[in-house]
Amino acid sequence: MTDKLSEIGNYKAINWDRVSDDIDKATWEKLTEQFWLDTRIPVSNDMDDWRELDDTHQWVVGHVFGGLTLLDTVQSQDGMRSLSQDAITPHEKAVLNNIQFMESVHAKSYSTIFSTLNTQNEIDEIFNWSDTEDFLQNKAKWIVDIYRNDPDSLHKKVANVFLETCLFYSGFYTPLYYLGNNKLNNVAEIIKLILRDESVHGTYIGYKYQVKYSQLTDREKQAQDDWAYDFLYKLFENEQKYAALCYDQVGWTDEVMTFVQYNANKALMNLGKEGIFPTTASDVNPIIMNGINTTTSNHDFFSQVGNGYLLGQVEAMSDDDYNIGIADDPKGGDKK
Repeated sequence: MTDKLSEIGNYKAINWDRVSDDIDKATWEKLTEQFWLDTRIPVSNDMDDWRELDDTHQWVVGHVFGGLTLLDTVQSQDGMRSLSQDAITPHEKAVLNNIQFMESVHAKSYSTIFSTLNTQNEIDEIFNWSDTEDFLQNKAKWIVDIYRNDPDSLHKKVANVFLETCLFYSGFYTPLYYLGNNKLNNVAEIIKLILRDESVHGTYIGYKYQVKYSQLTDREKQAQDDWAYDFLYKLFENEQKYAALCYDQVGWTDEVMTFVQYNANKALMNLGKEGIFPTTASDVNPIIMNGINTTTSNHDFFSQVGNGYLLGQVEAMSDDDYNIGIADDPKGGDKK
């Protein structure tokens, strides 16, 4: 035992007063400032809107959320753990730990929606579908394979950013569409909180990719570019089939794929690469683009819940805080 301990060496505490990359500290502060939990969003207020949807549209909502649950599970259970193995600094690892936790919050958030809107039989069917649907499973398996088996840390970051900044968005289209039509506003509030997180996650991982990529030779950079674009084309072809499966029945597939193209370009931008689609924001349904805006909406001052989510203001307690029910005069008595 003693010999094994001596091989470990002294364990070092993380020191946030000496940070080698200021982006680590800035990202940590950003993520903790926008911390939120799904249980504080009143999804039950959307029940009237939910009952107005026909069975087909209810199916779409439930199943795209089932798909999002699966992908967030991938990120929380495999994604961040894989990226942490290649972290350069303890601060980077701390940020990835934070992201890992929030990905778990995201995955759980959909169950909050399901438990409010769906019956238990419907929930069971949604999860059975997400656990077996081929095109959805392709996305998960291809990315998990890179996380677990690809020794190239840059490939892992590419897979992460493509999932965070592109593949999620075929599912995000649905709640943003209803939000733009003033439906399911509280469900959409959860999605906008998730969107706000994913924006930071994709940007941060993309930045870490660019730092290491900049240290490569021109030949190595070309090999990385070829791999990234080939993988994106593979994912995009599968995404077309997945979108058709989910959205052909309501006639939204073309608009959804335009949105996916726009976000594929954004993912490549996060990685410091050129976009491959001619699609711009003006090509996306303006209702959806308006929904992407993550500034505060539906903010309740008293509960402090919304996508402009605020943590409660805290101050230190004083002796006077213990004078509960005591009158201001020194003789005491009940307050009036």
